[in-house]
Amino acid sequence: MDHRRTRLQATLQYGISPGKYEYSATGSTSSYTYVTYESGEIHDVVIGPLKPNTVYYYRCGLESAPEFSFKTPPDQFPINFAVTGDLGQTDWTRSTLQHIEKSNYDVLLLPGDLSYADLDQSLWDSFGRLVEPLASQRPWMVTQGNHEVEEIPLLHPHAFTSYNARWHMPFEESGSDSNLYYSFEVAGVHVIMLGSYTSFHPTSLQYKWLQADLRKVNRRKTPWIVVLIHAPWYNSNTAHQGEPESEDMKAAMEGLLYGARVDVVFAGHVHAYERFTRVYKDQANRCGPVHITIGDGGNHEGLASEYIDPQPKISVFREASFGHGHFEVVNATHARMDVAQERR
Repeated sequence: MDHRRTRLQATLQYGISPGKYEYSATGSTSSYTYVTYESGEIHDVVIGPLKPNTVYYYRCGLESAPEFSFKTPPDQFPINFAVTGDLGQTDWTRSTLQHIEKSNYDVLLLPGDLSYADLDQSLWDSFGRLVEPLASQRPWMVTQGNHEVEEIPLLHPHAFTSYNARWHMPFEESGSDSNLYYSFEVAGVHVIMLGSYTSFHPTSLQYKWLQADLRKVNRRKTPWIVVLIHAPWYNSNTAHQGEPESEDMKAAMEGLLYGARVDVVFAGHVHAYERFTRVYKDQANRCGPVHITIGDGGNHEGLASEYIDPQPKISVFREASFGHGHFEVVNATHARMDVAQERR
């Protein structure tokens, strides 16, 4: 096995006052190998229950460990999501993170392509250090992109080893069998993370899980449904046209999202920003979700600046620039999307 648990027990102490840890929890410690690389110890601890909208102070392991703090999200509207995809580790990435850090966000949503390690495992380490100041203070909820696959025929025939080991999302709690797709609820918003690079056809486990998950949503209690994918289903950029993870996944799953009256679908992959009107089956539809591509976090591959001309009527706005978005759900019926863009 590439990802293995050790006998060591992970311990986390936490409380609501600096230096005072009224609570403690234990979990597992693991590591993984990737060709010749061996990771350090990865600690995985589940804590709670936690009070909403509260700052907690915590430390991992020994008494000499540094103290961190994090703020829990509110349990009612309004709630503010920071949204950015295709981050990487460039100066543009750092600028994006600096702007997000200054904002009053509650939860960060990342639709895939995190570190751009692309087989170089040391870049997963440096990415962890880069995002630690933010990811240690707020929930970072992510899904995977193509740069997380990292599968090498014969040498390393297992996909997502590093991603699954380092970014354990709460998939078990949502009844999912895989870290590649899951859901969670926060302050009246049901967020679904889907896997563009694992099986999504009607006979797949992911499809059946999505069906069951959507059926469970109580729209009186949870009036909003937001979905994240990596490869966009709607895209008027010349980049990434006709890819199966976009076209085939859309053909398989768009009807499920439409039937459940999903509100917004965020995607990455295309290194630009684009917002579509409410849409279903390539036509404007007042009951369809708004599709937003926001793969402009700062990656080293640069921007996707070429667009199909003329602009499709269902495409409301498009621009190739680095940045991020703030998606504020104000109440049960209204939300606002603000986009911070930096010129190249």
